[in-house]
Amino acid sequence: MTLSTHVLDAVNGTPATDLRVSWYSGPSLVATRRTDADGRIREWGAVLEPGIHRLVFATGEWFADRPAFYPEVTVTFEVTDASAHHHVPLLLSPFAYSTYRGS
Repeated sequence: MTLSTHVLDAVNGTPATDLRVSWYSGPSLVATRRTDADGRIREWGAVLEPGIHRLVFATGEWFADRPAFYPEVTVTFEVTDASAHHHVPLLLSPFAYSTYRGS
């Protein structure tokens, strides 16, 4: 299984470049990466196993030059299909966010 994410800045309509994201499996940190120029993390250097996982987006750090309500956004999701790719997009603004199960 693989895991990817894509973060978009809804205020500017641009990718959220250089945003720190940490991936946890249960209580254990798996990896920390930064989004690329397209706002994506395509590779984590680890295998996604069935279970409960969290992506923690360091939004407060990323919005450091402007006021923001959420210091971090945590998306918790469950992997049950061992053969599927899991994509977790995040649409971000200083005072709101949304996510969904991507493809």
